[in-house]
Amino acid sequence: MVIYPVISLLLLSTCFMVMARATISEDAKQPETSGESVVLGGKVTLKCTVEDHDNSSLQWSNPAQQTLYFGDKKALRDNRIELVKSTTNELTISISDVGMADEGVYTCAIFTMPVLVAKALVTVLGQPQKPLISGHEVPFRENEKARLTCKTSGSKPAAQITWYKGLEPLEGVVNEVMEDPYRKTFTVTSHIEFPVTQGDNGVDITCTVEHESLQNSFISSSVEINVYFKPGAKIESQPQFPREGDNLQLRCLAYGNPSPRTYVWEKKGGELPPQSRQQENTLVFLFLNKSDSGVYLCKVSSLMGNYVAEHNLDVNAVLPPPPQPDPSPIPSTSSIDHAVIGGVVAVIVFLLLCLLIVLGRYLIRHKGTYLTHEAKGSDDAPDADTAIINAEGGQSSSEDKKEYFI
Repeated sequence: MVIYPVISLLLLSTCFMVMARATISEDAKQPETSGESVVLGGKVTLKCTVEDHDNSSLQWSNPAQQTLYFGDKKALRDNRIELVKSTTNELTISISDVGMADEGVYTCAIFTMPVLVAKALVTVLGQPQKPLISGHEVPFRENEKARLTCKTSGSKPAAQITWYKGLEPLEGVVNEVMEDPYRKTFTVTSHIEFPVTQGDNGVDITCTVEHESLQNSFISSSVEINVYFKPGAKIESQPQFPREGDNLQLRCLAYGNPSPRTYVWEKKGGELPPQSRQQENTLVFLFLNKSDSGVYLCKVSSLMGNYVAEHNLDVNAVLPPPPQPDPSPIPSTSSIDHAVIGGVVAVIVFLLLCLLIVLGRYLIRHKGTYLTHEAKGSDDAPDADTAIINAEGGQSSSEDKKEYFI
């Protein structure tokens, strides 16, 4: 950087003239500035204001005490520095493409008697790089400890690192901070250690970097961990309830990491039936016999070990078809109850009708007898009293009055 000779002489002469003619002013006030933070490579604006003064010019100087601007006149040859505003009460400049060397205390001065100055601290923030995770290249084994490392560089001040397994934060993080030579930035290396289980296979492990230069945001990297665990298996029968003569498939469904590659079928306490054959993980019976019943074993193997699954095969004999159910609807309990009640009511009504009929006939018969007896008693009576007496005597008196012809 080179100072313009003409401007330098002009500034020096101006300064001497101002200082020689300056008088102490009780009304002069301190200039005002404010500290600024800027991300490395960004742009910072420095503003200096003053209210009352004796028409002296304002001046900005860098941390090396080099004059940047005196009023509206540029004093330092640096294309990154530009004038934003220059008045009698304000001098504002900007510095673009800020580097670490631009960090420090900048001075705004007004040449009264005495000279009044204000200082502004410019802080350059180093933005951290995207973190890199290492240590996951080789698969982990079940129940052992995973050890991972996350590294980020270029931060200033040092960045903060947090680990996550899925969405849950991990405890026990150890961070190491190292200053980068000649750059005033920092490299942060973070270590995490945690036990892994079968359920951790395929889970994302995330390293998150937080820093004030990211403006309430963060940057992160994730890796999917690979956990080896022992195999397991189960046997599935198709059909589920086989009978003699059926075509049966026993399928061995195995799992594990790495996946099992070997399947071996055996029959417990004997040999496999001659009509059966193995197709990878499936044992096929073309025609089942009752003698095929028994316990069948599927042995699976992988890098992590072996596993044996068992299945009890019970071949049922062919039975005659069950009798077909009566297609007629079966009355419900409520329908039966209603039918019984209706029958009882009908019987009661019928009995009542019969009783009424019998009673009616009885009454009619007795009424006729009464009338007949009354008539018999009055047929041959010479007067009413004799008729009554004859009526009470019934047929016995009438028998006495019978006539016989010879």
